[in-house]
Amino acid sequence: MPDAVASAKTGTKSPLPFVNLRECAAALRCHSAPAGQAAPHFPDFTPEHEPRVTATPDTPAVRMTDLRLDRGGRTILHDVSLDVPRGSVTAVLGPSGSGKSTLLAALTGELEPAAGRVEVFGEGVPRAQKALLSMRKRIGVMLQGNGLLTDLTVAENVALPIRTHTNLPDPVVRRLVEMKLHAVGLRAAADLFPRELSGGMARRVALARALALDPPLMVYDEPLTGLDPIASGVVMSLVRRLNDTLGLTSIVVTHHVHETMPVADHAIVIANGHIVFSGTPAALAESQDPLVRQFLDGRPDGPIAFDTTARAPEAA
Repeated sequence: MPDAVASAKTGTKSPLPFVNLRECAAALRCHSAPAGQAAPHFPDFTPEHEPRVTATPDTPAVRMTDLRLDRGGRTILHDVSLDVPRGSVTAVLGPSGSGKSTLLAALTGELEPAAGRVEVFGEGVPRAQKALLSMRKRIGVMLQGNGLLTDLTVAENVALPIRTHTNLPDPVVRRLVEMKLHAVGLRAAADLFPRELSGGMARRVALARALALDPPLMVYDEPLTGLDPIASGVVMSLVRRLNDTLGLTSIVVTHHVHETMPVADHAIVIANGHIVFSGTPAALAESQDPLVRQFLDGRPDGPIAFDTTARAPEAA
């Protein structure tokens, strides 16, 4: 059983039992039947329900090798090579329009690289649709705009991926949803609708939904956009605590440097179409690279151009 997960609302720590699908179902098998009656049958999990990671412990969670990514006839990123260690929180930093979201699109299989290779837990990102969907179950993504369905309650939003990708009975689904909401400090908000939530609460619901299928890899796309400093601190504290408690690997794509660095193990900075820094947060703070310093210090003038370069006419 995990140690404890901080309640983001109260700041207190409380136990988080049965945080994953298998443990929750096993507990319900044992305890859901009245005395003297046989326990109801809850289905075991097949690989389709719970994709398994087959890589060795030394294999990086994500490896990109000599990657080139194009969109609309333009090269957005080139010569990108990086490893994301398992169990780490890695921050991918860079100014707006630098290609951070394009990098995520390659990681999730949305964008096929023009050159190079992307591996997730030692396996290349597949192109076949069925294999790609199976791989995506290993990746939890918290979208920049939350992506909550407005006509569903908080609990129904969190339950959606579980109901879509498993055939678990309602008692198991309800228990899982309760545990996921408890992990982000929002168990009391289960019956609210997205319009009744603050920005920080909505972001935590999106996090609970991204964790619904127990993915070993979590990706956060600009998780702090639109949040005040307190809510930003709450979200980043949850990212670190959940990563450590649940044994995840986390990639945080953001331009919010000061809020992200305290929880990150590794930092990558993207600018001018390639990686300009890769190292620890401490090394990032000490870097004298002009590209890095312009980004960290928010200087309007420097080697990172603010305006987008006009696209060259395409050849006939």
